[in-house]
Amino acid sequence: MLADHAEAEDVVQQAWLRLERTRTRDDPEIENLPAWLTTVTTRLCLDRLRARVPVPVEEVEVAGTAPDPADDVALADTVGIALQAVIDRLTPRERVAFVLHDSFGFAFATIASVLETTPAAARKLASRARAKVAQPAAEDALADWEVVDAFMAAARGGDLDRLLRLLAPGASVGADEAAVLAGTPASLQGRDDVATFFNGSAQAALAVFVGDRPASAWFLRGEARVVFDFTVRDGQVHAITFRADPAVLARVVRREGGAPRWSRPAATGRHTTGARTDP
Repeated sequence: MLADHAEAEDVVQQAWLRLERTRTRDDPEIENLPAWLTTVTTRLCLDRLRARVPVPVEEVEVAGTAPDPADDVALADTVGIALQAVIDRLTPRERVAFVLHDSFGFAFATIASVLETTPAAARKLASRARAKVAQPAAEDALADWEVVDAFMAAARGGDLDRLLRLLAPGASVGADEAAVLAGTPASLQGRDDVATFFNGSAQAALAVFVGDRPASAWFLRGEARVVFDFTVRDGQVHAITFRADPAVLARVVRREGGAPRWSRPAATGRHTTGARTDP
C-alpha cells in the first residue's frame, strides 16, 4: 500500500506498539486480533498517504447502492512495476479501497469501517481506482516515461530480474546506420538477449525526450551521441532502437524531474563506443 519497504516496517512497528499498549491497559480483551491489526495498520498507512497529498480530496458522491459489475474483475495478479506507477497516483482513499479489496479480498463493509464511510462509498472508491489502474499504459504518458526510467535504472543497477519483467517476451533491439557505426549492436531478438545486453550497462545514459517520446541517451561531453528510443505498450518495453542520426539527435531534449530542457546541439562526428557500457 505504501510502496516503500522502510515506511512499511515503521507502520508495522507502530501497530505492534499500539497493540502492546492496549494489552498493558485495563481495556477489554481484543475479540478479533487479525481484524484489529488490519484496521490499525491500514489507518496508519492511510495517515501516511494523506501526508503525501496535502491538497484535500473530494469525497465520493454515491449515486446508489447497486452492485458494480467491475467488482468481479480480478487484478491482484497483474500488480507490477508499471501498475505500481499508476497506483502511486491514486488518492489515499482510492488506494486503500483498491488494495484491500482487489489484492486482499476484504469485503466492502470491512473497508468502509476502516475508512469510516459507507460500504457503497467504499465500493465506488475501489471501482474508480480500478478504472484508473486498468487504463493501458500506452495512453498514459507519465507511465511511459516511468517504464523507461525503471528500465534504465535496472540496467545501470544490474537488476536482471527487473529487466526481464519490464521487457515484453518478443522484445527486440534495432539501430540506425549511424548508431551501428558508433558501436551499438545492429539487432537483438528476444527478452533474454535484450536483458542480458543491458544488464549492468548504459552507465552514462541520461533521461531525455525525443520529440514527445520519453527516451534515454548516451552523452559525451554534454552532447547526445546515441539515443535509446523506446517503444512502450501496456507497461512493457517492446522495442529499443539505437539512433545516432544527426537529425534525431537534434531533437533530443533533456528531462529532469519530468520537465524538459534543451540539450546542446549534437555533434555529427563519428564516435566508437564499447560494446556493453557505452551504451
